Amino acid sequence: MQLDDEEKAMLAGEMGEIAKLALEHQIQVGDFFGARDFVPVTQAHIMADTESLGQAGVMWLEKLADARDGRNQVRVPTITDPRGTDFTHADDLGQASWMLELERRAIAAFEKLGVAMTDTCINYQTVLAATRGEHVAFGDTGVVIYSNSVCGARSNFEGGPSALSAGLTGRTPRYGFHLEARRQATLRVQVDWTPRKLDEWGALGGVIGRLAGNYWQVPVIDGIDRAPTSDELKHFGAAMASFGSVAMFHMVGVTPEAQTLLDTGGEKLAPQLVGRADVEALIQSYRVDRNVDVVVFSAPQLSLYELRALAALCDGRQFKVPLLAVTSPQVKPDCDRFGITRRIEAAGGTVLAGMCFYQSYAREIAEAKGWKRLATNSAKLVNILGGYGYAPMLASMEACVQAAERGELQ
Repeated sequence: MQLDDEEKAMLAGEMGEIAKLALEHQIQVGDFFGARDFVPVTQAHIMADTESLGQAGVMWLEKLADARDGRNQVRVPTITDPRGTDFTHADDLGQASWMLELERRAIAAFEKLGVAMTDTCINYQTVLAATRGEHVAFGDTGVVIYSNSVCGARSNFEGGPSALSAGLTGRTPRYGFHLEARRQATLRVQVDWTPRKLDEWGALGGVIGRLAGNYWQVPVIDGIDRAPTSDELKHFGAAMASFGSVAMFHMVGVTPEAQTLLDTGGEKLAPQLVGRADVEALIQSYRVDRNVDVVVFSAPQLSLYELRALAALCDGRQFKVPLLAVTSPQVKPDCDRFGITRRIEAAGGTVLAGMCFYQSYAREIAEAKGWKRLATNSAKLVNILGGYGYAPMLASMEACVQAAERGELQ
């Protein structure tokens, strides 16, 4: 890779041993993907839940944080994805003390490195949305696809060490979605129906993700008849990334790089048709049972507006089975202040902050609580939780709330 003077100085150790280690890692990543040089980034976002890190990963973080020369601070604003717990509700979830201790150690190491513990996968709704053309180093797949597609920013899926390295060096290898050529459409999807509910938007994203099938595919979607909301695009993109590893999409007339089909190069592609029947088939494929052990709203974390809608559905109900609503630490105080938390919890629900259900030892939670049949309105979550021993079911927010009250999906 071609290095500028600052990068050469980093590689020589002139800016500290941690910057040198980080740049060495990034050069290996850049060489693997054929990057010619680095591109400066303005912010980084790290996926680093301790379920994924494990003991070895946390020890590696602690080693970086305890650098002998003391030069170990991130160079650009660097934030975190959800943690593995909400400490105030860890006992309610049946999480063991060793899980919490590992979390505390990881948090302490990140803080020594200058990382802001935002603990959110919806930073584009809460912290600071990246802007069109801004080069960033983001880790969470839902964050990356939203930032690339809806915001017009530029990021690849950055693994934990790569995202942290970007924070420590202020740059990332210039490959993939940092390049104009990679952002052109490779798959054209024509839809004849626009979803109305979040589970339907997620299911549509899942259908298109399966069609795409790999990271380098860039779908362009035509036929959506109105501007989707941020929450609708959030569920749509997160599911597409989960079902197909997709990092970017275009939506004609909606996303900033697709005012027309021609902007994306999609006019040269033969359209593949996706309709309401395809979406309903995906939803029905997850209707494996009627009985429900737990209802979970998570993945992505809920916005203030989602929680407000949930609270309205909770009014006047009493739940037979647990209902968990997961949001960010930035949104939770507003929910408390507006009385939203109180209304959800008055019905028997629980509002959690700073975590994400599938990153929080979901298998161990299921064993501790006896949960197997899980209802959610998140297509991303149902796609993941089957691997954690759950029988996940996809339904609308309204149907999920009703299931919490009755103990079964209608």
